[in-house]
Amino acid sequence: MLDNLPRGTICIEDLEIGMRRYLQKEVTDRDIQLFAEVSTDCNPVHMDDDYALDTIFEGRIAHGMLTASLISAVIGEQLPGHGTVYLGQSLKFMAPVRPGDMVYAEVEVREIDHSRRRVTLDCHCAVGDTVVLKGEALVLAPSRKFD
Repeated sequence: MLDNLPRGTICIEDLEIGMRRYLQKEVTDRDIQLFAEVSTDCNPVHMDDDYALDTIFEGRIAHGMLTASLISAVIGEQLPGHGTVYLGQSLKFMAPVRPGDMVYAEVEVREIDHSRRRVTLDCHCAVGDTVVLKGEALVLAPSRKFD
């Protein structure tokens, strides 16, 4: 991974609307293979060059959920970070990610409900100038009051 921001925890008391965190990662053939093994999703569009050439993608693509997992990494490691609990995630897949692509994954605080410790985050992933995934996450943020 490249250009990742520091890992840790930002408690809900310190969150502000508009805060952003991100990571960048090159999606490799090994990542795709490992994701297929863990998820048991061995669809040939991800695994077989010859098969994938005859699809609408005209070549192999990474699993959409592999790309989405980079959003999870930003949320769980950076914003809000350690101690965060996922409550929900919506995703829209906009374009494929291919082996060798550098993916930029970013989350931004959109809403904070301090009384319920809930934070809504806008999420997106891009390859270059192309948004490949967008959505929102609802999380339960860590709090100093509950440490």
